[in-house]
Amino acid sequence: MPELKRLRADDAPAVLAFERANRAYFAASISDRGDGFFEEFADRYSASLAEQEAGVCAFHVLVAKDGSVLGRFNLYDLEDGTARLGYRVAQHVAGRGVATATVRELCRLAAVRYGLRTLRAATSRDNVASQRVLTKAGFVAVGPADPVDVGGKAGTWYEHDLVPQP
Repeated sequence: MPELKRLRADDAPAVLAFERANRAYFAASISDRGDGFFEEFADRYSASLAEQEAGVCAFHVLVAKDGSVLGRFNLYDLEDGTARLGYRVAQHVAGRGVATATVRELCRLAAVRYGLRTLRAATSRDNVASQRVLTKAGFVAVGPADPVDVGGKAGTWYEHDLVPQP
């Protein structure tokens, strides 16, 4: 079974391999991060870890038994009991329920570990797979997303009210 774990410094090589291997796949449904992302990966990764340490964000990776990264599941802008959710899964596991199951698990962790009450996520109107993941995980559409929030595309905000679980 894959394991959802909090991002650590020693995950960097596997995360970079995941991003490189799936770059074209991701670019088909969300904006490409560009060459700069890969050229500055080490600095960006360190900055992400610093944000996590400061409690501003909580980054997670879904790791296969062999240590490879199957997905990234992140909580951004943790403040006043709310956060934004962002996620991406590897092409070879897409469409198999991996994203839905992991988003559900992250919702549970968001309530229990981080004390969050509400998660928000934006997706482009073209990204039907992401919309399906969000609705299956308990999110509901709450209104239009500014193209700035969805890589320059028209989109929708989704929201999920979390129920703390023991």
